[in-house]
Amino acid sequence: MVNKDKNKLKVLITGGAGFIGSHVVRLFVNKYPNYEIVNLDALTYAGNLENLKDVENASNYSFVKGDITDASFIHKIFSEYQFNGVIHLAAESHVDRSIADPLAFVKTNVIGTMNLLNAAKENWKGQFENKLFYHISTDEVYGSLGESGLFTEETNYDPNSPYAASKASSDHFVRAYGETYGLPYIISNCSNNYGPNQFPEKLIPLFIHNIIQEQPLPVYGDGNYTRDWLFVIDHARAIDLIFHNSEKNKTYNVGGFNEWKNIDLVGLLCRIMDKKLHRQEGASSQLITYVKDRPAHDLRYAIDASKINKDLGWRPSVTFEEGLEKTIDWYLENQKWLKNVTSGAYQEYYKEQYKY
Repeated sequence: MVNKDKNKLKVLITGGAGFIGSHVVRLFVNKYPNYEIVNLDALTYAGNLENLKDVENASNYSFVKGDITDASFIHKIFSEYQFNGVIHLAAESHVDRSIADPLAFVKTNVIGTMNLLNAAKENWKGQFENKLFYHISTDEVYGSLGESGLFTEETNYDPNSPYAASKASSDHFVRAYGETYGLPYIISNCSNNYGPNQFPEKLIPLFIHNIIQEQPLPVYGDGNYTRDWLFVIDHARAIDLIFHNSEKNKTYNVGGFNEWKNIDLVGLLCRIMDKKLHRQEGASSQLITYVKDRPAHDLRYAIDASKINKDLGWRPSVTFEEGLEKTIDWYLENQKWLKNVTSGAYQEYYKEQYKY
């Protein structure tokens, strides 16, 4: 637990220009004006400062461009800012990319996390009062469920993809630093997030983009893979509650109570998009294209989020249908953003601006 009544908490949020991170940064900047919020992001393909235009000039917010895989840089910013808390979201997170390049996931998700842990341990020097290392992970570390059952905080780890294995490793290192060095930590494992600002490599924004462009909607296998969907703004609310109110050295699962088979989700998405775009009913579903399944594709994820509900009073604020409609409306109203991220134009700007 970090004392939110403290006048001047300094909180490092890694990956704060990314999808989930930008929503967490916005929430903390607006809700805690006495905090100093530092957003550290490498601005890779999925990091976009346009996600934070509304808070970029806030007096309690600053952005630092940097890579968590650079150990000396990480030690330097810890020394400079003297953080009280870390909310660690920076990660490579796309399963397909992990299959193509697993070492990139080891470098960011494992070595990057280790660099942050070492910097926190050495900077805090055993003075852990009002300090916290909060690591955000995924339900994919638990592996695959059959047609029944739920992931709980006690479920054994059984990762199947390189992405899941890299996140499982980072989770274990966070716990090990707690046990070995007394570093105060919290871990939360979330289900699939969706909502505004998500890079269109993930299912929902990819399909929204492709429906707008009338391009194929690639569905793996038979489409019967099942996921639990969590609205990103609800996830940010959960992170806030956990950061401020959880006992230290705890784990929480954060899910949407919201299971959908991929093919059913795509069907709902197509129906809503047809109405929004004033197309004939069924037009978008004609774009569905079944493609070869990916290796080690987990059948089903489903989270039991009763612990965070019981301990901290959190539960989702919207149904999936409500959240999906809000998400679609955002993408339709922000097609310039969508065009920029799919064209890569914003990355060219960063190369010029930050000389990398």
